[in-house]
Amino acid sequence: MRATSARAAPSAPRLLSTATATPSHVIDQDLAAARTTALFGGKVFRARDIETLFANTGIRTRRAVRPMAWYEAARPWEARNAVYIEEAETLWLEAATLALDRAGIAAGEVGAVVTISSTGVATPSLEARVAGRIGLPPTCLRTPVFGLGCAGGVSGLSLAARLAQAQPGKAVLLVVVELCTLNVRPEEASKTNVVATALFADGAAAAVIRAGEGPGRRIGALGEHTWTDTLDIMGWKVDPAGLGVVLDANLPGFVQKRFSEAADGFFGASAFSPADVARYVCHPGGAKVLPALEASLGLGQGALDHERAVLADYGNMSAPTVFFVLERVLAAGVEGRLVLAALGPGFTASFVTLEPEDD
Repeated sequence: MRATSARAAPSAPRLLSTATATPSHVIDQDLAAARTTALFGGKVFRARDIETLFANTGIRTRRAVRPMAWYEAARPWEARNAVYIEEAETLWLEAATLALDRAGIAAGEVGAVVTISSTGVATPSLEARVAGRIGLPPTCLRTPVFGLGCAGGVSGLSLAARLAQAQPGKAVLLVVVELCTLNVRPEEASKTNVVATALFADGAAAAVIRAGEGPGRRIGALGEHTWTDTLDIMGWKVDPAGLGVVLDANLPGFVQKRFSEAADGFFGASAFSPADVARYVCHPGGAKVLPALEASLGLGQGALDHERAVLADYGNMSAPTVFFVLERVLAAGVEGRLVLAALGPGFTASFVTLEPEDD
């Protein structure tokens, strides 16, 4: 575990605003279960087992960049990635524009931009493609990041905070976009693909960070923990069809047994203890992962209620999802220190602390 803390008041990074965005197509989980049963029933799961799987996700609705029928036909990687670029640009702009407006900062004032996305390939990267439309300055430092998966929201905030601290007074724009549905494969009758079909969704989030005195919660301790020999727990496989999900069925058990190692290391390297945390803000990976996190962190069953609500309403959007949870926690008026936490490929836990706004 390595943890750092940006506590020097004059140059401490602060979270000025957040925003979220989703595509327009809504997937009803019951209807998705019926269509998936018709597509895969009897091939890898019995029909009633697929129905049970979907029902046990805790998801009611999800958002997608295409209507449900679109996903029932196999499409080449080139076609799916073209949709990724088109729709990711749209969501990037929507989330970024709203975050900047809420922060009261013009796009031309942004000194650095961080783009987090692992569900498609864009070179030039997304922020370069939309820079002219949103008005980013030509001197803006661009940092596109691929490969962080579900941990990307928290890890991206950590990176943005470091960049802000390196240039006090300059705004840093973080944008996280994931279009997970584009990598579900109707032609692949595998358990992992069926589970991905039941869980994943599309969405985006953005945040504005600036170092210095002023409004906004101060971003404090930052930390990561990567377990050795865990590359096969989560990630992508790359084959002629494009990106395919890698997801170990034993992930919830691993989280319950081992997540406390990462949390203990984070607190051990920080200037506070778990008793000083008002609330954890966790990426809700799935209905089985949430109780595993609660048990590992010593929380009461059901403590991660906003996480469950976001999962029910939006599904697992990968990296942006933690910002959907954060927005609900902040709207609920939770005071005190917040610890954002997420897990992603590596296998890695990522942490960021948000201090009270008047700290």
